[in-house]
Amino acid sequence: MSDNLESVVLEHLRLIGGAVEGLRDDMRDLKVRVTNVEENLAAVQRRLDRVDDRLERIEKRLDLVDA
Repeated sequence: MSDNLESVVLEHLRLIGGAVEGLRDDMRDLKVRVTNVEENLAAVQRRLDRVDDRLERIEKRLDLVDA
């Protein structure tokens, strides 16, 4: 009985270990994807900042800025 119980416990532990390994792989993939999203968002923000600067200069040249 004890040997049978040990083998059932070991089998469950192996299954849990496999599930944890799968989750670890998924987390690694998600971290890479989130990093890519963050980098792309930063690039978009930089472009918007440049557009904002250019728009300010245009407004000043055309004297469209409120005093």
